Amino acid sequence: MSTATSLTSTQGILALAALAVAVLALLGCAVLTRSVRRLRSAQKLVLGDSESRDVIAHSASLQEAFEALQEYVGEVAAQLDARLDGVELALTGAVSHHALVRYDAYNELSGQQSVSIALLDDRRSGVVLTCIHHRDQARVYAKQILEGLGELELSPEEAEAVRVALEDKRPGPVGGQPTRAADGVDVAPE
Repeated sequence: MSTATSLTSTQGILALAALAVAVLALLGCAVLTRSVRRLRSAQKLVLGDSESRDVIAHSASLQEAFEALQEYVGEVAAQLDARLDGVELALTGAVSHHALVRYDAYNELSGQQSVSIALLDDRRSGVVLTCIHHRDQARVYAKQILEGLGELELSPEEAEAVRVALEDKRPGPVGGQPTRAADGVDVAPE
């Protein structure tokens, strides 16, 4: 039997079909091998050179690390909140309202050298310092303020300093010039 007749027979046709399937399978294997190599290369970028771990183990370790980081950040946030509460409490005792009132205590036209200064915290408590200047002497007085009221009776100028310190903050006059209050006392801008 010749080769040409053997290829046209049923056995020959089956052999050619098997050969075609084998060639296609070989090409498919080559394509799959190339695809697996690319996948391994991409895995090495993610996993590193350690081949003892797979993607699942790597994902699990990343999840554990993320949870640990999340717990740490939560603890730090709680600590910062506690510290912030302490700072806010401490700041309520800091001087946050202040005012200075200048006046001429003896009506001598001496250039308004006498002053009353109010230094108050957010609880409206603090101190009023008054310095009364005369040509030959100067006197300094201090009075405690509790919740906006003096422990001793306040002079009109001291009361004005407390009032101005506790007023809402507004922009001062242009040029920083003192303003004249209704009772004739000059109030220096803050």
